[in-house]
Amino acid sequence: MWLLVVVTLYPIITVSVALAAPLLDRLPSAARFAIIVPVMVALMLWVVVPLLHRVFGSWLAR
Repeated sequence: MWLLVVVTLYPIITVSVALAAPLLDRLPSAARFAIIVPVMVALMLWVVVPLLHRVFGSWLAR
């Protein structure tokens, strides 16, 4: 599960930061992280992890 989350989380964070950069560029880095991190956590908890569990659940249960 760790490997699946890391492989999934890296591109999501990379794309999100790249897309948000023009909008959040003027903010200090702490404020940018305060906005991006909750969005990433919500995306992981409610979209990505359930999808990973659905696709790889039988393999993970071994």
